[in-house]
Parts: sequence; C-alpha cells; structure tokens
Amino acid sequence: MIPVDSTSRRIEVGARLRAARKRLGLTLDQLAQATGLSKGYISRVERDQASPTVHAVAAMCDTLGISAGELFRSANTELVQLSDAPRVSFGGRGIREWLVSPRAEHRLQLLRAEIEPGASSGEGLYGVDCEVELVHLVEGRLDITFPGAAHSLIAGDTVTFPGNEPHSWRNPGGKTAVALFFLSYQTRRI
Repeated sequence: MIPVDSTSRRIEVGARLRAARKRLGLTLDQLAQATGLSKGYISRVERDQASPTVHAVAAMCDTLGISAGELFRSANTELVQLSDAPRVSFGGRGIREWLVSPRAEHRLQLLRAEIEPGASSGEGLYGVDCEVELVHLVEGRLDITFPGAAHSLIAGDTVTFPGNEPHSWRNPGGKTAVALFFLSYQTRRI
C-alpha cells in the first residue's frame, strides 16, 4: 500500500488555463459555449477556487488545444545569485563581468557588467556570435558605436542590435557604469 501524503500542496492549474484561453483570444463565454461548462464554473477554475473534474479538464484542454499534462508540469526555474555568478571576460579594459544567467541555459546569456570611468572595449569594432544583443544601462553613461551610428546611453536606456553587428562601447562618464548585456542565441550551444 502506498501512503497518501496529506501535506502535499494542491496543484493549481487555473493560471495555465486562463493563459491558454487568452492566447487564443477566447472569452469565458466562448469557452463555456464550446465546452458545455458554465461561465461561472470556468471562472472559478481559472482562479483556482474550484477543482476541475476530469471531464472539465478534458473539455477545456481539447478546446484550448493543450494537453492535460501541460497543466500539471512544474516550472523549470533556476536562481543565480550575484554572489555565486561566475566572473567572465568578453574583452575590453576596466570592465568586470558576471554571467548571471544559468550556465546550462543555451538560448540566452545575461551578463552584468561594471564599467569603470574611461573604460572601453578597445580600439576596434567587434561582433558577438549571437542572434540578438541587447544592452540595458542600469547606472551611469555608456557610448555604443556602430559603423555610421553612435548611441549615448543614460541610466534606463536600452539598445538592441544583431550581435554580429560590429560595435564598440566606452564609458565617457565620471562614475562606474552598470550595464546588462543580453545575448540571445538560436538553439546552438553557447
């Protein structure tokens, strides 16, 4: 006999059902009509105020084009604390960089950079072997130069460009700049 764990947490599926319904642009009325369930019942299920029956789950999943398994999967989350993030170096002088995204994440990388006053990526332009690069400036100032264009970022500014686009950066300010570099990849290994 397998013991039943009475302390196990109730599985909440409402948010996933609501997200699937909204992704399809369906109203509660439309989902109710398509499934034969009442609008009020579906609303309570979406707010996790009612536990759906097997019949209700099957009807909603069929209408929404999702599998019942999707409702019960656990989210794959991973926390990277800055104190545990590995130091990395993408080049340049006067810059300290940390990989703050999970090491095993192959679709994107997030780097946190502290860039000293006057620091730069060097004399020439360079590109990164990624599909998209996004630079968000958290503190300070940062100049980013491209062939034929330049952007002077202040705190809160974001610039997005193809990663392989030749570019360079420089901190023209009098204080350390803090920037987040997002590198987005297809499915190839980083």
